[in-house]
Amino acid sequence: MGFLTGRTAIITGGGRSVLSDGRCGSIGYGIATAYAKEGANLVITGRNRKKLEDAKEELERLYGIQVLAVQADVSAGSDNESVVANVIKQTMEKFGRIDVLINNAQASASGVTLAEHTTDQFDLALYSGLYATFYYMKACYPYLKETEGSVINFASGAGLFGNFGQCAYAAAKEGVRGLTRVAATEWGKDNINVNIICPLAWTAQLENFEKTYPEAFKQNVKMPPIGHYGDTEKEIGRVCVQLASPDFKYMSGETITLEGGMGQRP
Repeated sequence: MGFLTGRTAIITGGGRSVLSDGRCGSIGYGIATAYAKEGANLVITGRNRKKLEDAKEELERLYGIQVLAVQADVSAGSDNESVVANVIKQTMEKFGRIDVLINNAQASASGVTLAEHTTDQFDLALYSGLYATFYYMKACYPYLKETEGSVINFASGAGLFGNFGQCAYAAAKEGVRGLTRVAATEWGKDNINVNIICPLAWTAQLENFEKTYPEAFKQNVKMPPIGHYGDTEKEIGRVCVQLASPDFKYMSGETITLEGGMGQRP
């Protein structure tokens, strides 16, 4: 039994993706795997039902936990509060508690310059990332207050460093960073721990970015000094486990950068 046995974690963007070599290719699924190994029951959301069902089947079979897979898409023109409320309703009906909220989902049109960016492309990044984080945090707050739980959000070096061709993505991620710090200030009295991670992991999305926009990739993605990109489970996922540990927590509101497996608090 792991130290998260009996706890429930919601992971947005938790569908199973693989790299061209067959390894785990998504941060959400890497996190889900790390949590499953510690015994947590999981709620995974995403737009692609097959990826969610593949993740559910593998996690339940390998680790003996329960997984609730809910197709959910926060997007422009949708009743997004109802979409999120449905996820929370199903979570409480199945597990009766929420201990960890991990806002990982994000879509964007990376590689498109600011001058060429369309409103629809900008909305894609803001709704899937910033708005989704906002809605999930609001909806989960009463339950996290009961469990004195944790929120783990995701930002990016794209916002920190102003990456070429990533204006909407950077804007969304910087918004998430600000939202995280405010929540840490407001929710500290409720013993809810709120942190944000800026990861650099080799994912199927990054692999596709390199193939589709090689010039933007060369300008934006640098090999970390340690000589490898972060592993989605062993490094990114394990940091998320650590942040939800009942025995160890960073100070709420910290930004944790991960570069090739080395974590630091700037």
